[in-house]
Amino acid sequence: MTTKAFSIAKFGEHLNEDAVLALPGILAVSDGAGGGGLFADEWATHLVTMLPDTPVASFAQLDGWVDSIWEPFYNAFEQRARQLGGMHLAKFYREGSFATLAAIWCSAANGCRWMAYGDSVAFCYSRRTGLLQHSFTRLVHFNHAPWLISCKDPLNAEGFRSGVFDTDESSILFVASDALAHYIIMMYELCHRADYADELQEALNARTKASNYVAVGLAQPPFEFESTVVDKLLRLRHNANFATHLLSRYDKGLLALDDYSIAMSWNNDV
Repeated sequence: MTTKAFSIAKFGEHLNEDAVLALPGILAVSDGAGGGGLFADEWATHLVTMLPDTPVASFAQLDGWVDSIWEPFYNAFEQRARQLGGMHLAKFYREGSFATLAAIWCSAANGCRWMAYGDSVAFCYSRRTGLLQHSFTRLVHFNHAPWLISCKDPLNAEGFRSGVFDTDESSILFVASDALAHYIIMMYELCHRADYADELQEALNARTKASNYVAVGLAQPPFEFESTVVDKLLRLRHNANFATHLLSRYDKGLLALDDYSIAMSWNNDV
């Protein structure tokens, strides 16, 4: 089994608020939400670092796990906020820290179980069938504000999704933060546009920034999803390759500007 992970900040910036994990049997990505609260990058790192070895298969399990890990983080970063000054401390008390989370656990006992909270996405692609399974809903829903795990406030059951991927010997498993996940799902739907015509049109009709990426994609010459998307990601060796590849997608108008993260796992003979 081969595993690897890449994570980079927005082009031209240094602060990366994503965190990734790639271990035998576990893949995870957390996207720290820097638009509110403080210490989003540290909270994302805390979530993936503290992830349990066994699947989080229900909202009650997610709620119980977050309840077991939030307090040490909160206490440590309350002190950090205090050192930064009164305004930072007040903001931390008021807002805390926020992040999404998507994870996959694979074992002989449990199969390949996934969970997601927010707009980070878990994927399973079969080379044998060409089928892409994922944890998200519809392409247009990337326009919605994501559900976020807070370091101090209760979770909402509406934000939780979980399931089991149908895998085979050729399956490639991966998790990705939202901008990259949107690109992957969009490219798959563009390659199967007869099956996803309504979903693509719905995304175009939303008239958002994401609609522009779909419009550019629809204007591309025909392409194969596996060779154009999956194989190029699998061939990456380090963050510099990852950045170069995604910059080319961004320059073509296919990818939003954001932090980008992915963790992948596949059989060595795939």
